[in-house]
Amino acid sequence: MANATTIRPEEAAHFGKLAAGWWDPKGPSAMLHRLNPVRLGFIREAVDLHWHSDSHDRKPLAGKSALDVGCGAGLLCEPLARLGATVTGIDAAEENIAAASAHAAGGGLAIDYRHGDVGALGLAGFDLVTSMEVIEHVADKGAFVHALASALADDGLMVLSTPNRTAASRLLLVEGAERLGAIPRGTHHWEDFITPEELGALLAAAGLTMGEPRGITWSPMQRLHLSDDLSLNYIVTATRGPDAH
Repeated sequence: MANATTIRPEEAAHFGKLAAGWWDPKGPSAMLHRLNPVRLGFIREAVDLHWHSDSHDRKPLAGKSALDVGCGAGLLCEPLARLGATVTGIDAAEENIAAASAHAAGGGLAIDYRHGDVGALGLAGFDLVTSMEVIEHVADKGAFVHALASALADDGLMVLSTPNRTAASRLLLVEGAERLGAIPRGTHHWEDFITPEELGALLAAAGLTMGEPRGITWSPMQRLHLSDDLSLNYIVTATRGPDAH
């Protein structure tokens, strides 16, 4: 690969081992199944704001292309396709791409899945670029963000989510969730988490403007939901130029 610096082989191997159970809502990726509706709600709102689409439109991404980087077995790719997008998903683990392709075929969805490094595949011109819970797993965050920016169309929209590097995330996401079995052991390395300020600086270096981050948090009443509390996990948009949403 021309630029394989963003893939950590041990991370790809870890997630590749989870491929077979990725679509099981009670399996090792159960937390992602619970996270997905929250992410999709944010993405839908961002899409409507960015392209001034009708919030009641069932296919707001019709005629648009979407790229999901670090797609796993396709948990986000499939709903993006159902929202009308022509979807490409890429992942560092071949096992995930195989599982994603099989699941999409079973659902009659035409999604272009590819195995490899985003910086080496020469992708460009995507209207929407997403990458959920991925940047904390890459070897070179700056190179990764530049690769994402290179794949984005000039008037495109990017959406990223990632854990924040705080005392709360160390306690709850790493020590708590992994010890209790809510997340597979070895999934998170707290020192690799990135703060919103650090992410904003990386995006700026790649020519992008970061929007206002929203926290993803949990409460007994609301379960996982968007909030102003960024201490555990956050999701954010990025666009070129000063008109970021």
